[in-house]
Amino acid sequence: MASTFDLFAQRTGLHFDEPTLLQRALTHHSYVNEHPEAGEDNERLEFLGDAVLDFLSGSWLYARYPHATEGELTRLRTVLVRTETLGEFAKELELGGYMRLGRGEEESGGRQRPLLLCGAFEALTGALYLDQGEEATRRFVEPLFEAQFASLPSDDMPLDAKSRLQEWAQSERMVTPHYRTVNETGPQHSREFTVEVLVGNELLGSGSGRSKNAAAQEAAAAALRHLGLL
Repeated sequence: MASTFDLFAQRTGLHFDEPTLLQRALTHHSYVNEHPEAGEDNERLEFLGDAVLDFLSGSWLYARYPHATEGELTRLRTVLVRTETLGEFAKELELGGYMRLGRGEEESGGRQRPLLLCGAFEALTGALYLDQGEEATRRFVEPLFEAQFASLPSDDMPLDAKSRLQEWAQSERMVTPHYRTVNETGPQHSREFTVEVLVGNELLGSGSGRSKNAAAQEAAAAALRHLGLL
């Protein structure tokens, strides 16, 4: 008969070269308290997985939103790695049903508790990273990140205008917006730039600012207003 861990691997497609890592990831400390012979619980893997998820989510966001500021990237990463989100990822995998829990934790509804599920998902990520490395772990988590962002209302996406316009252009027109500086005025210490943005050959907006980036942001915002997206 297949073990609980084998069934989990079969269901998710996450096959471990070192199955004991998966077993540890699915072992809550409450189970070890009642069964000392079970070995190590998942708390160290949870610590590792937390760090891996911070890195992978940051790397994914950096590549996906090339114009977002540090503050915007930080806020977006928070959306991906907060307890509620990671708990939802665990629920999608039905992770709670495969956990080894102590009797008290089981009876108090631990299998559905967001904090426990979040920790289990982090531990699973840490175990996968140790077993198969960064790229395999990236292939596992990035589709979850993508699905999470696809489900967010646009008002919850704190992206700058250039990033929002690029996302729209690549999705709808399969091209990247092009920005061109068409005018510079004022003395050297106080320049003002005018920038236009084109999607394909279509001029969608223009803007002015004290830097080329500020002017480009204004141009992108004008384009979004023109498209009815802002």
